[in-house]
Amino acid sequence: MTRVTLTHFDAAGAAAMVDVSDKDATQRVAVARGRITMAPETLALIRQGQVGKGDVLGIARIAGIMAAKRTSDLIPLCHPLALTKVTVELTIAEPDAVEIEALAKVTGQTGVEMEALTAVTVAALTIYDMCKAADRGMRIEAVRLSHKSGGKSGVYEAT
Repeated sequence: MTRVTLTHFDAAGAAAMVDVSDKDATQRVAVARGRITMAPETLALIRQGQVGKGDVLGIARIAGIMAAKRTSDLIPLCHPLALTKVTVELTIAEPDAVEIEALAKVTGQTGVEMEALTAVTVAALTIYDMCKAADRGMRIEAVRLSHKSGGKSGVYEAT
């Protein structure tokens, strides 16, 4: 097994923010995906626009975008980034799920994987919040990085 060095620890083993000042600024892109599963009746309420709190998918999209922009406020060692693009797409997946895909983009010295992952997770949490009165058994599942490009490590594609 290859030994991996974790970058968020200093020589003494204490948590530390990575110094990216010597890295080249490159265009970096990350795509994350996940889903929230629910009772088919709950999905029908979303599809028919009958959730009392409003447009579930529209609000979840905005929440995901806002969360990506605030990732460094949520994840202690993330660098604040001037994101150049964030998209959040939500797709109804019959009979019982909403699929979520987020893309984050920046030209900078560090990647945007955490921003894309945060966008997916907060979009899913927003759906849960808006629909919990109808279905407390919803499950946020399979949140993962599916693509990243840019920087020294190059391209990653999930299999």
